[in-house]
Amino acid sequence: MIKALLIERLAYGGAGIGRHDGKAIFVPFTAPGDLISCRIVREKKRHAEGELVALREAGPGRCTPPCPVFGLCGGCQWQHLDYAEQARWKEEIFREILVRQAGISAKSVLPLVDAPEAWGYRSRVQFKCRMTEKGFVMGFYRSGSHYVIDVVQCPIAAPAINAALAHFRQWLSAAPCPEKIPQVDMAADDEARVRVVVHVLAGREGALADYLRPLAETVGYALFFQCGRKDSLQLVTGTEDLYIHPEPGSDLRLAYGPGGFAQVNLAQNRRLVAEVLAAFGENPPRRVLDLFCGMGNFSLPLARRVAEVVGVEDYAPSIVKARDNAAKNRVDNVSFHARPAEGAAEFFSREKPFDLVLLDPPRTGAYTVAKELSRLRPPHILYVSCDPPTLARDLVPLLHGGYHLEWSRPFDLFPQTYHTESLTSLRLPV
Repeated sequence: MIKALLIERLAYGGAGIGRHDGKAIFVPFTAPGDLISCRIVREKKRHAEGELVALREAGPGRCTPPCPVFGLCGGCQWQHLDYAEQARWKEEIFREILVRQAGISAKSVLPLVDAPEAWGYRSRVQFKCRMTEKGFVMGFYRSGSHYVIDVVQCPIAAPAINAALAHFRQWLSAAPCPEKIPQVDMAADDEARVRVVVHVLAGREGALADYLRPLAETVGYALFFQCGRKDSLQLVTGTEDLYIHPEPGSDLRLAYGPGGFAQVNLAQNRRLVAEVLAAFGENPPRRVLDLFCGMGNFSLPLARRVAEVVGVEDYAPSIVKARDNAAKNRVDNVSFHARPAEGAAEFFSREKPFDLVLLDPPRTGAYTVAKELSRLRPPHILYVSCDPPTLARDLVPLLHGGYHLEWSRPFDLFPQTYHTESLTSLRLPV
């Protein structure tokens, strides 16, 4: 055991870093300035991983986590840091990753956009379920395992989610087949609607639907069952759609269905959309390609300001929703296509070139798309990323292909965790 380790900084992934005998030691749930005792749990060639045994002296940014299962549940990594400390380190870690892995100038990274609310922001949550000897358990997996930590309420979840959690904890514990329910997905929107998707193992859907339908109707929840993949979704009661408002002060209203995607932090999503629109400067593009467009979160605000938008998404139900959103919001200069992002820029450029390509890929990034864009050379690229390492990887072929990185700005959509969203602007030299 290391009896005295000073934590010097934080790493991407959430752990604190100290040094012992010249080797970096990564210790979760520690804060810069902490003096700790730790136990080594894994030795590597150039570093080691440890676990906190005792906090001997607290660093200046440490605070008391409000959640009783923090450190057990695998959802949050930084509840022990006050929010100003979290924001400072998110910006620093983001900058360091882009400088070290993509070779950009540190001055190109703009200040982090802090979250307006550090708690109660999350509008979508997946709760894991398990029937145990002590009764029905509903919560989150313990980090690195499939053991379900029971959760009465989640402090980062929106109030409407916690209210629904209280209902379903009670209802499902008395359900006809609680042992057949491995997961419950909950989502809340900008209009006080709540949608719940109960995952059910095949065989007892009928009895469970008869039991839950009247309960959900008493509180106005939309209820779905899912028996396997997303294409097995079945409506039990209520309406299909939730609605987000991506622009403050605008009448734009976008629906997304069960299985579809919307950002978990709706307030920060509005700031992200505003930053995308501001990135035009004084010369808005005429033709825009929006890759990984989902239900139109960026496409439709863009279409109100440019001549034409082409949206591409490989999840077909989201494209159906995007087309419906365009029609209901009377936006007629946008077309949506259900197909992979790979090859889309080349295919749709055959008619005429794009002035701007926007991409918002999943956490795995879009390296193949980045290489394609480096060949096609659209004048302006905006890259929305939820994973700094894959962003840095994808920037390399674009920078080698002659693009200049104007700026990259991190956004905190995920307080109490190490995760960071970002927007990066690249242009070809004139």
